[in-house]
Amino acid sequence: MLRNLKDLENYSINATDGEIGHVKDFFFDDDAWVIRYLVVDAGSWFSSRKVLISPISINPSNQADRTLPISLTKEQVKNSPSIDTDLPVSRQYEEQTLGYYGYANYWGGAGMWGAGMYPFAMVPGYGGYAGFGGDPVDDEQEMEAHLRAERARHRNDDPHLRSSNEVIGYHLHATDGEIGHVAGYLVDEQTWAIRYLIVDTSNWWMGHKVLVAPEWITGVHWSDRTVSIDLSREAVKAAPPYETDTAWSRQSDTALYGHYGRAGYW
Repeated sequence: MLRNLKDLENYSINATDGEIGHVKDFFFDDDAWVIRYLVVDAGSWFSSRKVLISPISINPSNQADRTLPISLTKEQVKNSPSIDTDLPVSRQYEEQTLGYYGYANYWGGAGMWGAGMYPFAMVPGYGGYAGFGGDPVDDEQEMEAHLRAERARHRNDDPHLRSSNEVIGYHLHATDGEIGHVAGYLVDEQTWAIRYLIVDTSNWWMGHKVLVAPEWITGVHWSDRTVSIDLSREAVKAAPPYETDTAWSRQSDTALYGHYGRAGYW
């Protein structure tokens, strides 16, 4: 199921022994287009410190209560590595934080999350956790040695992390000119993959909202606050409109990708 990322802001984050705080932002990977961290305001119990929570720790949400349960205790979060949640977040910090929770690096495999598609499958012990290469690792020391080697190998990587709130409002440039601005995101609630950017075209031709898939994006530019796409303005103008009060379905996916003549991500 696809969720509007904006709907998840201010969700309560509940540890195994009580509430931690509320979601204030998301850091996404603009290479793989996946939400890598939730930025959580830990509130008065934690001196209003902001912390990063990985989707690896998140259990299925409770939409009725607007909560996101996590498989961590309050004490674990309290003792997690400190960070200034303003970007950039260094790869070294990611290594330190993921290592603190005992998680493998998400960039250590061919899948969206390590060797697989789902963040919860990276929790040690989940379904015979397979480490980086997909082969079961039974010896704890062997796993630790492998993790250390992978962290060293990727220490100087560029994390490609961006704030979802920061990119809201970026102008969208088609192959032949500007067409609107980024107004939001639709996210797969199981994989935390960003499936679409919601684009408001009203400032271009008094139009409506449309969706643009990450695979059609050719660049995200901090310097001039723009997103470039490999589509023409007329193609976007004629695209099926996105109605915020209507659930997005696989039939909607098929119609949109068919309109652009592109192969579906599914």
